[in-house]
Amino acid sequence: MKAPETISQEISEKLKRGEISQKRVDEYYKLLERVKREILPHEVITNNQFCAWFEKGQVDREDVRHFLIQFSVFSNLFIEAQLKKTINAPTLEAMHASKQILMNELGVVFKPTKKKTQEDVSSDVEQDIVQDEGTVDGGTFFFKAAHFEWMLRMISHVGLTFNDVGKRRHGTPSTLFFCDELSRIYGSEDTHVALGASFAVENWAAAGFWKELISGLHAFKERECPQLPLAFFTWHNKVEDQHAAHTWDELEETFFSMDLDQDKFIQAGKEMLNGVNAFWKGLDQDRKKREASRRIAG
Repeated sequence: MKAPETISQEISEKLKRGEISQKRVDEYYKLLERVKREILPHEVITNNQFCAWFEKGQVDREDVRHFLIQFSVFSNLFIEAQLKKTINAPTLEAMHASKQILMNELGVVFKPTKKKTQEDVSSDVEQDIVQDEGTVDGGTFFFKAAHFEWMLRMISHVGLTFNDVGKRRHGTPSTLFFCDELSRIYGSEDTHVALGASFAVENWAAAGFWKELISGLHAFKERECPQLPLAFFTWHNKVEDQHAAHTWDELEETFFSMDLDQDKFIQAGKEMLNGVNAFWKGLDQDRKKREASRRIAG
């Protein structure tokens, strides 16, 4: 998502009233420039080669199985990182925000803030788990609404079972490195570090990789697996589109509400993106090895 070129109306009004100094605003602009220079150009945001290949839809069943196994490990172990983020939240409000994500991951559906129309309902997921906005406060828990169980319903169509996915033992070294970096940086006790990691993760998630994966999976579904449910990916894509709109607002709010250590923030963002990149590079190396083996065998 493109960085804002100016401060919000709210901050502008505070500047006029003297509640915020021009020096502080200038410091914020410098941070934006650093973000645009040091975080946004990261390879995993601008040049994810695995997702670019996957989007073309040339994946076969072996490709899809391997991808889903590794993604299931990330999806399941992300719960550990999100729990640490909740525990280490700097404010009660931040803890509530982290709990929203954690509890939804575990199966508490969002209680909608507005009535969902028929056009909003996905055709391949139960209506009681398709809410993509709202709050878990007052929401209802369903085992089948846990995100990992969405994946289980999906992987069953490519010959995988509960015992084939989601555990550390199923992860490749690059997948486990990514998961451990999430726990270390995203779940850090240091607020400045955790904020940098969160900001980086949101910008990665908003860069379009969900759409690339959905495109490739749709092609595979049409060609080989017509019953394959894609709700796990389509739901996350819709949610990330919404999150992207708030990413920069949250950065501005954070900056003007605390004395942010910009060096820690930027460094944590870069390290987190390096962890994310390791995951995708690992998948890309694995698929190239499979392609090489097929050429030799063919």
